[in-house]
Amino acid sequence: MGDPISIIIVDDHEVVRNGIRSYLETLPTFHVVGEAASGQEAIALVSEHIPDIVLMDLIMPGMDGIETTRQIKKISPRTQVVVLTSYHEDVHIFPALKAGATAYILKDMKMEKLVEALHRAIQGEVTLHPRVASRVLLNLRGDDNEDPRLFTDLTERELDVLKLIANGLSNNQIAEKLIISENTVKGHVSNILSKLHLMDRTQVAVYAWQKGIVSRQQSAE
Repeated sequence: MGDPISIIIVDDHEVVRNGIRSYLETLPTFHVVGEAASGQEAIALVSEHIPDIVLMDLIMPGMDGIETTRQIKKISPRTQVVVLTSYHEDVHIFPALKAGATAYILKDMKMEKLVEALHRAIQGEVTLHPRVASRVLLNLRGDDNEDPRLFTDLTERELDVLKLIANGLSNNQIAEKLIISENTVKGHVSNILSKLHLMDRTQVAVYAWQKGIVSRQQSAE
C-alpha cells in the first residue's frame, strides 16, 4: 500500500471539521494534515503541505470557497478540491466547477459516499451529487426553462454595467458614466460574473454580443 492520501478540511464550523476528521482518521488510506476555518487559513495550509485533496466548504466568512478554490489551484494544481456544501443552486455550482473543483457533493451524503468521492478525486475523476448533476446536464443541454445565463436575471443596473463592459469601458470609466463609486462597479461586475457563470470581463463582453444585448449601432453611439 502506498502513502496515505493527504487531506486538508476547510469548513468554518468546528463540529463539521471534527466529525469528518474523526471518521477519516479511522481509515488507513487517509491522513488529515490540517484544518482551516477560513479561506485565508486554507491557502496558508495548502502552501505549507501541498495536500492531495482539499475538502472545501463554500460559504465562509471572508474569502468564500469559490475564490479559495481558485487560489488553491494556482498554488498547487495537483491538489484536487472536493466541494462539500449544503448549497446546490446554480449560482454556487457552476462558479465552483469553473474555479477548478473536481467534485461537488452535498452534506446530506453518507460518509461512505464521501470517502468514495475522495478516492475518485485522487484519480482525477469527477463526482457530482445527483441533484448537482441534474443541474449541470440541464445547463449543458440548454433545455432548462430556468436558464441561469439569461441576462434577464440581472438587475437594471447590472445590465447597464454589462453593456458598458461590452463596449470596452474600464471600471473607472463605468463609475464616471453611471455616477457611482468604482467599488460599487466592482460589486456589480462580481455579481454579473456570478449570475452568468462567467470567468472574466472578456467572457462578459462576448456573451453580451452573442445574446444581442449590445448591438453594433449601440456600440457606435
